[in-house]
Amino acid sequence: AVCSMGNSTSRLYSVLAKTLSSGAVSQHQDCLEQLDSARLDPLDPKDLLEECQIVLQKRPPRFQRNFVHLKKNTASNHRPIRVMQWNILAQALGEGKDNFVQCPMEALKWEERKCLILEEILAYKPDILCLQEVDHYFDTFEPLLSRLGYQCTFFPKPWSPCLDVECNNGPDGCAMFFLKERFELINSANIRLTAMKLKTNQVAIAQTLKCHETGRLFCIAVTHLKARTGWERFRSAQGCDLLQNLKNITQGAKIPLIVCGDFNAEPTEEVYREFSNSSLNLNSAYKLLSPDGQSEPPYTTWKIRPSGECRHTLDYIWYSQHALNVNSALGLLTEEQIGPNRLPSFNYPSDHLSLVCDFSFNQDPDRLL
Repeated sequence: AVCSMGNSTSRLYSVLAKTLSSGAVSQHQDCLEQLDSARLDPLDPKDLLEECQIVLQKRPPRFQRNFVHLKKNTASNHRPIRVMQWNILAQALGEGKDNFVQCPMEALKWEERKCLILEEILAYKPDILCLQEVDHYFDTFEPLLSRLGYQCTFFPKPWSPCLDVECNNGPDGCAMFFLKERFELINSANIRLTAMKLKTNQVAIAQTLKCHETGRLFCIAVTHLKARTGWERFRSAQGCDLLQNLKNITQGAKIPLIVCGDFNAEPTEEVYREFSNSSLNLNSAYKLLSPDGQSEPPYTTWKIRPSGECRHTLDYIWYSQHALNVNSALGLLTEEQIGPNRLPSFNYPSDHLSLVCDFSFNQDPDRLL
């Protein structure tokens, strides 16, 4: 049986109560139809943030993170495009399978944890939001973010591990959201990744968007590769398949590209080298935070499991380095902020840190990639 992972009493969530109590994806359709009229009403992000803060009033305040400005004196005649990448931690896995031994179960309650996630998103106001491990798409993220002006897409894993958890909310997957006032959807592709010609359980979404302000096209993709040690060759094969799909979609790199994802791979892995050396001419945005511009951050995930402490760099925002500029990137949480019990915690809702970058188009659109 599928059961609810917690209903909210907040007035903004009252319209969602029916979906929050229904659970599995197959049961969502009737609830979504009932929500149609409410979903059409625009939602002021300030009101939603205020509601989240009321729910979170007994928790410690949000961590403060600062943007690092990377491009100095760059003249741009358009607003930057803010992209946010985040593995938000599937609720079923956080409560049921991931064994965060230093994280109290009380900190993982969905009613409050979803408000921490929403607070993080609302704080940085991304134009494009790329998420992994989304298992509350239909009852939380799609209804709310659509009312904030986002166009929403979800692609679940075919055999999500969430479904093995007794109290699950359906499968987890990748989700993408973009602001309709800024972009027009030109093309969308849901990609089930293959490895050694076999279909796998990992997926990607790739969308070609047109920027209203500049008229320029670009492709944005989100993915989540296979986890765990021992699967390095598998991840490499998935990465090759994704790159080939993106080459076709971008017409061999004629269309600028941004790829967000939890790659489950350190920079030493083959799949990282494949993206670095690809003919798509990609660079990893967060390398630009290092003194030499060549090193990835020391960690993007930090947790404690029964097997010990896990501190890894697994999450990336790749971009077409000759077509796009990285104007700024959001600094990571420090070890002191994260604290001795690591992530997730009462302060932070996921075991992965969010990555946020501001991009601008190169001012010479005819420049070769």
